[in-house]
Amino acid sequence: MGWLEAVALAGVRVTAFVIIAPPFGHNAIPMRIKAMLGVGLAIAVAPRVTGDYVPREIGPFLLSLTGELVIGLTLGFLVMLAFSAVQSAGSMIDLFGGFQLAQGFDPMSMINGAQFSKLFHLVALALLFATDGYQVVLGGLFRSFGAIPVGEGLDLPANGELFLDGLGQMFLSALQIAAPLIVVLFLADAGLGLLTRVAPALNAFALGFPLKILLTIVFAGVVVSALPGIVAALTGDAVTALLGVR
Repeated sequence: MGWLEAVALAGVRVTAFVIIAPPFGHNAIPMRIKAMLGVGLAIAVAPRVTGDYVPREIGPFLLSLTGELVIGLTLGFLVMLAFSAVQSAGSMIDLFGGFQLAQGFDPMSMINGAQFSKLFHLVALALLFATDGYQVVLGGLFRSFGAIPVGEGLDLPANGELFLDGLGQMFLSALQIAAPLIVVLFLADAGLGLLTRVAPALNAFALGFPLKILLTIVFAGVVVSALPGIVAALTGDAVTALLGVR
């Protein structure tokens, strides 16, 4: 019974993590597949979690299940926060490039954005699978069982600084990813403004929209080509965040 209890607690943590954390949190993966994946990973990690576990009564065990659910969702949220930088960078490019008017809700990714926001999100997910980055993320999840054994609670107040730091890093990373293209678009706006001063009869505003869209499409390839290294760095940041939870 002790083995079953420990595996059940580990399964709740892993399943909650898989439901929310990328790349497994994508709605293209059915919920039953996520549940089966969580159970399979819990059985795989069983030798790590069953060694020091002490069986409990029904009440404390149900309380521990709730605690493991909170831990899994917390760890998944930290990973999602790290990779949201790529999507946020796409949103910034859509905003400054003039694509924000064509935004829409994607029910598969559960994001509301325009073309580059969705493109960057899908490219990041594809790179996680193609470069085996998901295995690094799962490795960080498995190491969390050493920092927070099954059945132990999560000290949320102590991890408040970790959440705030992760949020700040997400915005900073998004700005760093989109910064080169944002600078180009800002210089284009400045050039159009100077052109309007020199030739007031020229309708610079009508010229600005197609020019910025052209610049965005041309220079977005540079940002996309840098995404493999960016996703690798974000994977490392996500694992560091997982290991910092206590």
